[in-house]
Amino acid sequence: MQLPKMVPVSQRFPAETIDDVQATVRGELARVGLAAMIRRGSRIAVCAGSRGIAQIDQIIRAVVDVLTAAGARPFVLPAMGSHGGATADGQRQVLAGYGITPQSMGCPVEATMNVVEVDRLEDGTPVLVNRLALESDGIVLVNRIKPHTSFRGRFESGLMKMMTIGLGSHRGACIAHAHAWGLARLIPAWGNVILRRAPVLLGLAIIENAYDRIARIEALRPEQFEQREPELLAAARQTMARLLVRDVDVLIVEEMGKDISGTGMDTNVIGRMLLPGVPEPTEPGVRRIVCLKLTRKTHGNANGVGLADIITRRLFAEIDFRATYANVFTTGLLNRANIPVIMDSDRDAIEQAVSLLRSQPPQQARIVRIRNTLELGRIQISEPLCAEVRAHPDIGVLGEPEPLQFDRNGNLV
Repeated sequence: MQLPKMVPVSQRFPAETIDDVQATVRGELARVGLAAMIRRGSRIAVCAGSRGIAQIDQIIRAVVDVLTAAGARPFVLPAMGSHGGATADGQRQVLAGYGITPQSMGCPVEATMNVVEVDRLEDGTPVLVNRLALESDGIVLVNRIKPHTSFRGRFESGLMKMMTIGLGSHRGACIAHAHAWGLARLIPAWGNVILRRAPVLLGLAIIENAYDRIARIEALRPEQFEQREPELLAAARQTMARLLVRDVDVLIVEEMGKDISGTGMDTNVIGRMLLPGVPEPTEPGVRRIVCLKLTRKTHGNANGVGLADIITRRLFAEIDFRATYANVFTTGLLNRANIPVIMDSDRDAIEQAVSLLRSQPPQQARIVRIRNTLELGRIQISEPLCAEVRAHPDIGVLGEPEPLQFDRNGNLV
């Protein structure tokens, strides 16, 4: 098949960046007076999630160092619901993949799936909190604020969600995802209870820019969560990366994984949700999605693979079905683990996707190639798209059109 030539282009987004994240963390913790909240010898849980956040190991280490200097005995606690295969060892391995280990943090990394019921909502729903967090003398939440991939609300991905579903461990996450209220209503309801019943000291909110760099770090006291986190969510929505091109025939995603997005590929980027009763996004307008492989840091968790239309055999071989199914059974969104059509190579997958465009020649296909849904500053687009975007103020052409290059196994190079 004669595929269209591809053109490298840049997409320009707001690029505010913090150069020294550890100094910023120390400054924020000093601003809210964390040291004054700490009793000497107290055990403080520093909560880290399963998302791939830029420089997260440096950020967590800075929090640990501030706590240690104040006389506390900090430990890092995974707060990631059912991720990591819904096991304590699996969650420690997820953190180790981000460079968060006892050696690198200078403190223990402790994990358990055991939870304690601290109260019930008005409808009888139990509110569960990780036992180690509840037994600690204080909890520091560290998480990125960003739009969620499966629902819309005042609180989406962020501190409140980490405190409720993340610290709810496997049981809490299962209850949350199955609750009739929906996550948009349940998260703040649970959160208000947990803030009363658990020793939450503060939250460290992180916003990334569109280039996967830290744009903002802000420490929030518990009484600030209700008002300030939705404001930070609105700011994060403005800074996030997205596809600036529209009406795409085939989107080639080179890699997907839990370190990229909770759904492997960010639904806000690909414009595909696949949720019963939820309208599909109108932008950017993608007809077919081809995904080529899993990231190493996803540890075989292929949640979200069902968002693709075609995958490669190597991606299929990388799937850890135990980890994937633990994740999707928790969310209840089983269709997101459905296995798409499998093709032997990248070339086969791409050509089959293009062949479905039966009303036009392959050379006219509107193709976009991205590494993943986080890294969108530099992408490739096919010549038919390039002709349309040359006048776009935030898209710059970086080179001449060239054919897609494949190795002897048919995989992209």
